[in-house]
Amino acid sequence: MDGCIFCGIASGAIPAKVLFQDDHVVAFHDIHPVAPVHVLVIPKRHVASLAEVSPDDREMLGHLMSAVRRVAVETGVAESGFRTVINTGEGAGQSVFHLHIHVLGGRTFPWPP
Repeated sequence: MDGCIFCGIASGAIPAKVLFQDDHVVAFHDIHPVAPVHVLVIPKRHVASLAEVSPDDREMLGHLMSAVRRVAVETGVAESGFRTVINTGEGAGQSVFHLHIHVLGGRTFPWPP
């Protein structure tokens, strides 16, 4: 999608500190981390938010979740614990309208957030 920063990262047109990528997802370090580990996992295909997925997106969503696990393992937080966050819509704090999962770790997180 034109003007989407995450589409630019997914295509390689915008530089990012990429942890890994494959044919379907890109995982990269957040430029404004709120935890020692703060990685974003995005689908390469533009989907504006979780509210816009359909049953046809099950495989893509499963692939995203597998990538989240890989991020946790590769960043060393799989054993100690990590938080995943998907902000959906402006009222929930979504500021980039391309589906993304925040993977946060390396510190204790209070509940409720």
